[in-house]
Amino acid sequence: MKQKKIKEEQLKLRNKFLKNGVKMMAPDTVFFSKNTKIGKNVTIDPYVVISKNVSLGNNVRILSFSHLEGVTIENNVSVGPYARLRPGTILKSGSKIGNFVEVKKSLIGKKSKLNHLSYIGDTKLGKEVNIGAGTITCNYDGVKKSKTIIDDSVFVGSNSSLVAPVKLEKKSVIGAGSVITKNVSKNSLALTRSKQTEIKNYKRKK
Repeated sequence: MKQKKIKEEQLKLRNKFLKNGVKMMAPDTVFFSKNTKIGKNVTIDPYVVISKNVSLGNNVRILSFSHLEGVTIENNVSVGPYARLRPGTILKSGSKIGNFVEVKKSLIGKKSKLNHLSYIGDTKLGKEVNIGAGTITCNYDGVKKSKTIIDDSVFVGSNSSLVAPVKLEKKSVIGAGSVITKNVSKNSLALTRSKQTEIKNYKRKK
């Protein structure tokens, strides 16, 4: 009986949003909560789960295999595919969350982009920030969680680790493959890399 009731509730929610103009190619594969709020001109691709306390603005697209909970999404935002947005996340207008990205308890500023393979937690991101593939915020030390602050127009190179608490000031650049443990001043380049060693004519032992 419980399963039947859940199925009926989902059918009602899907029909409500379809009548309100939400575009769904495969409604049977999309799941909503009773308190889901959705604006105008919203597209939700197949296999999306929208859990409790989610609000979607206008001109939003949620791509397949994404899971949202406790999230506020403003206008003109794209999410996914394969994105996980956890409670306390706010996506400002024009921002983009790409594939295999997880965001938790963070503010993502206007027109900022996390295109792929990243984890951002307990972070405040400014406007027009670019987060490279493989970037993570190291926000938990096993005892407490610390914040990462990333100001406007910061560029973070791929495969970077930002060890909180840390602040990246306006228009700074983080070189790919860096582990950042100290604050970075504005308009500067920060990188931490081991020197590349090359041995000529190397032969493996047999």
